[in-house]
Amino acid sequence: MRPGGRRRSGTGARAAVRVAVAAVLLAAPTAAAPADRLLASARAVVRQHPGMWGQAPLARGRNVIVVGGSRALAADLARLADGASRTIARVWGRPVDAVILVPATDDQAAELAAPAPVEGFAAFAAADHVIVAPSGFARLSETGRRVVVTHELTHLATGAAVRPGMPPWLVEGFADYVGYLGSGLPVPVIAAELGALVRGSAPGGSAFPGELPGRADFAAHPAEAYEAAWLACRHIAERYGEHALVALYRAALREGITAALRSTLALTPAALTDEWRRYVREEVPVPPG
Repeated sequence: MRPGGRRRSGTGARAAVRVAVAAVLLAAPTAAAPADRLLASARAVVRQHPGMWGQAPLARGRNVIVVGGSRALAADLARLADGASRTIARVWGRPVDAVILVPATDDQAAELAAPAPVEGFAAFAAADHVIVAPSGFARLSETGRRVVVTHELTHLATGAAVRPGMPPWLVEGFADYVGYLGSGLPVPVIAAELGALVRGSAPGGSAFPGELPGRADFAAHPAEAYEAAWLACRHIAERYGEHALVALYRAALREGITAALRSTLALTPAALTDEWRRYVREEVPVPPG
């Protein structure tokens, strides 16, 4: 999940997408129809709430089916998702096929995502699809939309939604790391809320950061927690290499974060936390005063 926020505008080449009506997903497939796993996934998801989608637009790109929203929004999301899939394939090693649902209202988004909360968020990754919160997503710039779509599709690619034991700083920080690749946004813009927190802490900024953000931090102060997690993953990629960040994530899926840090980076959690603290102070400096 990624909260909505301020993002600078960007541009991107438009991909060709096919736009239809979602009612085709509610109809029974013909016996002669060739196997189409992505279409089958979309059909299964849409049929869980058929009343939402009868006349909704459907857009299909290379790696995604988008259901809902306006025809223009569905086509734009398909374009963004295809670009995101290429980025994810370069980092993670394989592309992701996805279904993206764009309900008409935030109440419908909450119904689709339940029991997970969606208030304040632009999109949410479930186990096998992404749900767009219409009001939050509408507030984003082009760059913000690309970051959010890439972030949520990264969750699908890594299976984060079905791995509750993963540390949230790694799950969300990695998704943001992939999401911000190529955005051109500087650290002070991406980590604006964290920077304000550091500058407003004890003299010299010593009160923050303390520990890598946990679930309570993401619930209480989501903007700062996401930014802190992003900087942790960015630090790992810069110091040890992007391949090491991916290896850490894959190892954490198998054996837990403590063993994964030891086997991939030769670090303890405390050592990584110390490195991260120094990195935050370097990247989000506190003016002398």
